[in-house]
Amino acid sequence: MGTQGSPVKSYDYLLKFLLVGDSDVGKGEILDSLQDGSAESPYAYSSGIDYKTTTILLDGRRVKLELWDTSGQGRFCTIFRSYSRGAQGILLVYDITNRWSFDGIDRWIREIDEHAPGVPRILVGNRLHLAFKRQVPTEQARAYAEKNGMTFFEVSPLCNFNVIESFTELSRIVLMRHGMEKFWRPNRVFSLQDLCCRAIVSCTPVHLIDKLPLPVAIKSHLKSFSMANGMNAVMMHGRSYSLANAAGGSKGNSLKRSKSIRPPQSPPQNCTRSNCKIS
Repeated sequence: MGTQGSPVKSYDYLLKFLLVGDSDVGKGEILDSLQDGSAESPYAYSSGIDYKTTTILLDGRRVKLELWDTSGQGRFCTIFRSYSRGAQGILLVYDITNRWSFDGIDRWIREIDEHAPGVPRILVGNRLHLAFKRQVPTEQARAYAEKNGMTFFEVSPLCNFNVIESFTELSRIVLMRHGMEKFWRPNRVFSLQDLCCRAIVSCTPVHLIDKLPLPVAIKSHLKSFSMANGMNAVMMHGRSYSLANAAGGSKGNSLKRSKSIRPPQSPPQNCTRSNCKIS
């Protein structure tokens, strides 16, 4: 993982991912669904290995992915062992219409634990467009992924469904694992919802959000956004409002309001200054 030293860079980060799984689970279909990038291997020897590059946008940063499809045949296991050494992420792919391919994931996890321990991985159920032939229930695959500490996706290269999303999530996991998130967080591209929440919360104290003419669900979201982003104290009209001030200051405000406003008193009778006399 890193950036090249070329004068003009077309990406901010470079990651190497492996697609592993039994043969004929559609790993090549996933690579073929990616239109951009190069399909030429940088190495002369590529027998049993399919190669593809693609660039994704992750929170405003360009991440270039080198994707290596290792054949699921037993005679290529040695190739997987050699290519797994420099991998930063692994996609475990099975075919949802082939129960045997899902049962073989255990064997691939053992290979990964032996030759690439600690490398982040996700579980990918391929060929979702053939769901009417499904042999692996979604709930079972999701429970298996949670048991092994993996994120789970079902994808369809034919429909272009969840393919980029799975690569994006694995890239996020890898970069956060290496502590790279802090470098791009200040330049994060906010969604329209985040921008609207930020604009409202920045000029509205938290304890006054309930008085806004908005639906209850939106008010609740604004409060959560305020607390999550540390914006529970806002400056308004020269005063600092916060949850503590709102709770502790309400009693004081009520006492102040209970006091009657007294009219200005007349100056004392023995006052000799001319400016104190009422004309």
